[in-house]
Amino acid sequence: MTYHPKSDFMHVMMSRGYLADCTDYQGLDEALSAGMVTAYIGYDATARSLHVGHLLNVMMLRWLQKCGHRPITLMGGGTTKVGDPSFRSDERPLLGPDQIAANIDGMKQVFAKYLDYDRGPNAAMMLDNAEWLDGLNYLDFLRDIGRHFSVNRMLSFESVKSRLDREQSLSFLEFNYMILQAYDFLELNRRYGCVLQMGGSDQWGNIVNGIDLTRRVLDTQIYGLTTPLLTTSDGRKMGKSQGGAIWLNADLLSPYAFWQFWRNTTDADVGRFLRLYTEMDLDECARLGALGGSEINAAKVVLANAVTTLCHGAEAAAAAEATAREVFEKGGTGDDLPTLELGADEVAAGISIVQVLVRAGLAKSGKDAKRLIAENGARMDDRMLTDPGMMLDAGALSSPVRLSAGKKRHALVRLAG
Repeated sequence: MTYHPKSDFMHVMMSRGYLADCTDYQGLDEALSAGMVTAYIGYDATARSLHVGHLLNVMMLRWLQKCGHRPITLMGGGTTKVGDPSFRSDERPLLGPDQIAANIDGMKQVFAKYLDYDRGPNAAMMLDNAEWLDGLNYLDFLRDIGRHFSVNRMLSFESVKSRLDREQSLSFLEFNYMILQAYDFLELNRRYGCVLQMGGSDQWGNIVNGIDLTRRVLDTQIYGLTTPLLTTSDGRKMGKSQGGAIWLNADLLSPYAFWQFWRNTTDADVGRFLRLYTEMDLDECARLGALGGSEINAAKVVLANAVTTLCHGAEAAAAAEATAREVFEKGGTGDDLPTLELGADEVAAGISIVQVLVRAGLAKSGKDAKRLIAENGARMDDRMLTDPGMMLDAGALSSPVRLSAGKKRHALVRLAG
């Protein structure tokens, strides 16, 4: 891409590596240069927290606001009832209204840390598409909106085509999802003057549909912009780890575990992650990313501190770094480690080390815990665990013990009270 942007926001998107594709580079750039632009990203409420896989888009909304434009976080209270089929091999489980509402409440806690919903003319907006989707009249919707969609064209989109090519079922409910998402863009333009939808590159087909529908119904020029789908340098999907999703809510993943995820970044990813997930100067990102040998570890601590400060606050980042230093450099237990508290009744007759490893989040299952022990990957207070039949009783837990899985994952186990 040789386009040279005029607007601050497009310059940030291109120079920091956020931009995968855009429906009209020059048109969007001119709109951004001419005045305040309103843009949105949609988030279906499929879990009660966002995870690291969402963080790229959240940072994009943050930069949009920092550049003087207005971000909309659109909660999918309506579309979650259908489920996005994009690049999935099966249908999403359908959630009830109470679970959707609880998930939205959990997700809102994350957005409030990255966006300002109270600041002047470009204050962020939190909307829910259930506001216009729940009350739709089916026949009116088919007549007024459905007539603008070609089934032939919908079947050609890669997100749908890949599912059908594998002869995997695509329900009529899911097939409607792209129409509903397109309608979101139309309604946001009509109600709030929103002219830009952003999202991951897997959303390209849905975004293009919304642009086409809005042009047909309102004769309005609007735009789409996508981010690359990130994988780590070793090929893993961004945000996945041995322990599962890296959640952004502290009640699902401790700030220490979040900090450790970033501290354990592969050397080759440090510079790129500094550009994408922090607001550090680009020259400094390049300098830190180019460090070699043991010096790159200092850059990883800078990355972990910067990302954790944005998500959990400076105090949580400092506490996580202090705990890591105590655990790894001094051999201590650390005050901020994830902690499993066991009741006296649970340990009265002894509790197996396998069960404790699972409950502490260091193994996914009993089988996984036994494999960890067999492969000499589990330790208790730095002593290798060799017996999967080992039992812990109140005496063994008279003071807290530190369990480790490999070199990077640790947890404290202690008696409650």
